[in-house]
Amino acid sequence: MKVTPYILLSRPVQWLKNLIIFFPPFLGGTLFKTGVISEGIVPFIAFGCASSSTYVLNDIFDRTNDANHPVKRSRPIPSGLVTIGAAYFLSSVFLFVAVMLGLTVSWPFCLLLFIYIIIQLCYTCKLKEIVILDIFCISAGFVLRLQAGGEAFNIVISSWLFLSVFLLALFLSTGKRLAEQLYLGDDAGAHRKSLLSYPPGFLAGIMYMTGGSVLVTYTMFVISRHMLVYTVPVCCFGLMRYIYRVKSGHGGDPTEALTKDSALFATGVLWTIMIWYGYYKPH
Repeated sequence: MKVTPYILLSRPVQWLKNLIIFFPPFLGGTLFKTGVISEGIVPFIAFGCASSSTYVLNDIFDRTNDANHPVKRSRPIPSGLVTIGAAYFLSSVFLFVAVMLGLTVSWPFCLLLFIYIIIQLCYTCKLKEIVILDIFCISAGFVLRLQAGGEAFNIVISSWLFLSVFLLALFLSTGKRLAEQLYLGDDAGAHRKSLLSYPPGFLAGIMYMTGGSVLVTYTMFVISRHMLVYTVPVCCFGLMRYIYRVKSGHGGDPTEALTKDSALFATGVLWTIMIWYGYYKPH
């Protein structure tokens, strides 16, 4: 049995999204204190397994639509490299591991994990076909990771940080949908029904609106944190670069954009360094 298709099916690269769990201590200036990073390993793996479980299940439900997609047709399930039965088993294993690990963290953390799983299951079964609600479901995953990070590290999430992450998630989710709409053109409905319900210009307008809102809320978050205010231009560049990438037809998947777009990757690295310097520089 070849292992590679099963690894691809679980989408390990998407685990990068779970780094949001570390945002509360990182942006709170406590991440590099003794033992803090190790405290986040189990929560990180728990959400990683939960996301892989829902990704596999989503690919099972989407196998017919993916077969009509010029790129996604090569995924393990629509291409026939992984059977439906094996995919269900893999999803179940990931789900079991996620729940078991979540229970070792805390009950509130496990509750957030359950909510994440339930929303993703509802999204897979029906909500992804409902206009606007599909974008909010994707965004909820990011917010729940943030809240789970706060619970795992016993840190209260500030209102401005919550709004920044929520609006950024909406921005990225909208960009992803717009990229699909632009790439598929008249065949968009064959791949995703909700794409037919978005009027021309609607997704682009939402992306611009949420992008601007992210800058406002993020600025309010860092404005009282001295040197961190200088990260705002970096974030502005990152938002513009992502919009450029989407409108130029290069795709809108956030993970792929960060890992494959050198300018966005460099922006992320620079932002991380600036945050580190602002909070953790040697005195």
